[in-house]
Amino acid sequence: MESKSAFNDRLLSLGLARVSEAAAIAATRFVGAGDEKAADQAAVDAMRAQLNMLEINGTIVIGEGERDEAPMLYIGEKVGSGKGPGVDIALDPLEGTNLTAKDMPNALTVIAMGPKGSLLHAPDVYMEKLAYGPNYDPNLITLEMTPSERIEKLAKAKGCKPSDLMICVLERPRHQNLIQEIRETGARLRLITDGDVAGVIHCADTPKTGIDMYMGSGGAPEGVLAASALKCLGGQIQGRLTFRNDTERKRAMAAGIDNLNKIYTLNEMVTKDVIFAATGVTDGSILRGARWDGNILEMETILMRSKTGSVRRLLYRQRFS
Repeated sequence: MESKSAFNDRLLSLGLARVSEAAAIAATRFVGAGDEKAADQAAVDAMRAQLNMLEINGTIVIGEGERDEAPMLYIGEKVGSGKGPGVDIALDPLEGTNLTAKDMPNALTVIAMGPKGSLLHAPDVYMEKLAYGPNYDPNLITLEMTPSERIEKLAKAKGCKPSDLMICVLERPRHQNLIQEIRETGARLRLITDGDVAGVIHCADTPKTGIDMYMGSGGAPEGVLAASALKCLGGQIQGRLTFRNDTERKRAMAAGIDNLNKIYTLNEMVTKDVIFAATGVTDGSILRGARWDGNILEMETILMRSKTGSVRRLLYRQRFS
């Protein structure tokens, strides 16, 4: 008989979906309202309240920031009833606060959960990321290659030309040289303004999203969340922490990172089986956004388990008075 303190991903998965849905319900009333802070706070409050209903002894390892920066869902915060299994939790109560405020595509609520010690405690710094889809050698392309070499390798593996590939990159001034080099190969670009968790996940379902590869730097915590999704969906991701100053290096060392130049693979970011849930707030290529029909709210959630490789799409409907 399984111990009550064991991580039962099957039983916990529906509870995780409810957590993601609660945050999305709270955020949906701020879609297009131009107030990203209010949208984020509403999602944080709702997600935390729902998490504390779960029979878990949870620790936030990827959250809203350090304790002195975030009053709730901060890194190290304990959540849940305290009576269940010990679990690591990575979350972003609202991936794409600006996208929500401006009613732009791909705003999501995102959460992942695994057994205690399963998720990389990534500090709140940047991470250089490289991701591509399933069914390829994990070492086909690496961060040690130039962007041009990665594109050539993937095109050869796909049996196509570089111009047939679509590369997703976060549109930031720091990526100017990267974007130029990609264009010089002939590959096409999809530039996104925010939401690099969704950007990485796109690589796992190229026929649907049209994205073959993700490149560029973004938040390290978002890298672990994206790796959790790829652990379930299939695909590869590599990440390397980057630092702008000594304060960020000290933050990484305080988080237990001793090799500041290490390239992390998917299985080093997520070492054990996990469950992952995301709910659409605005329409996107992964999930449909929240929709109102009179006083009835309808939204879509994706719920995944890496242990079985199962992917469920849940349609949530609720009538509000």
